[in-house]
Amino acid sequence: MIDQNDIRAAYQRVASHIRRTPLLDTQAGTFGLDHGVQLKLEFLQHAGSFKPRGAFNNLLSRDVPAAGVAAASGGNHGIAVAHAARALGHKARIFVPVISSPAKIAAIRARGADLDIGGERYADALAACERYIAETGALSVHAFDAWETIAGQGTLGLEWEEQAGGALDTVLVATGGGGLIAGIAAWFAGRVKVVSVEPEGSQCLKAALEAGGPVDVGVESVAADSLGARNCGAKVYAVASRHVGEAITVPDSAIVEAQKRAWADARLALEPGGATALAALVGGAYRPAPGERVGVLVCGANVDLATIG
Repeated sequence: MIDQNDIRAAYQRVASHIRRTPLLDTQAGTFGLDHGVQLKLEFLQHAGSFKPRGAFNNLLSRDVPAAGVAAASGGNHGIAVAHAARALGHKARIFVPVISSPAKIAAIRARGADLDIGGERYADALAACERYIAETGALSVHAFDAWETIAGQGTLGLEWEEQAGGALDTVLVATGGGGLIAGIAAWFAGRVKVVSVEPEGSQCLKAALEAGGPVDVGVESVAADSLGARNCGAKVYAVASRHVGEAITVPDSAIVEAQKRAWADARLALEPGGATALAALVGGAYRPAPGERVGVLVCGANVDLATIG
């Protein structure tokens, strides 16, 4: 288990390598909502998502061997690990499934990592990555179920609370494997309600919370390349079962509509996973109480702009 002290230590490590991303407070009417929301614009982070926080915390808190680092990813984690490895002078090999978007594959290659594309889903890429690690001794940088990753992602919660100055009751966070929401929930630790938002076709955390432990689920969603984990893992579950206040799901249609609304109303170019938390409000899956101060994490921008016009 991790706590606020672990997250503060992670922030000290990574602060000089990441952006302190801004907040945007919207007015009623934006995105078709009858209330304003506070957006944490983490899609402006280096590499186009929140993932560099966890990637840098891994590489700065662990010994990296001569074989370098290896990671499996739907795309964004791979971009971040490649980015962090290049910045710190390490070799990187990234494993992604064939569903990864061309934009994400291009971004990994642009950062100089070796790239292995194969398998239908994230779990297939993870199996290939684990074989490579066993053969070479490369350092494994897990996308979500590792304490270093969770603590690194938790720095987003620390930063957000400092910026918001106590003006939040609830935050909505998109969940894939769950490293992000586990880190944020560990930081807020019940002081702010943390709501997990998953696609209906890919809901490993909600299934785990209902089953009383991690379970395998199917993965089929427009957001599967970033929110497509089959199993959240024991560490994510341990934190989420204690600190996540609610877990909800949204249909793909709401995710696509949230992407379109974000672009039309605020010129925010979000990938499906990056728009999933907003989709909970746009589609009505989460309805704030009167006066409830809601924050929404918009967390990923690695998208082909032609798909959201």
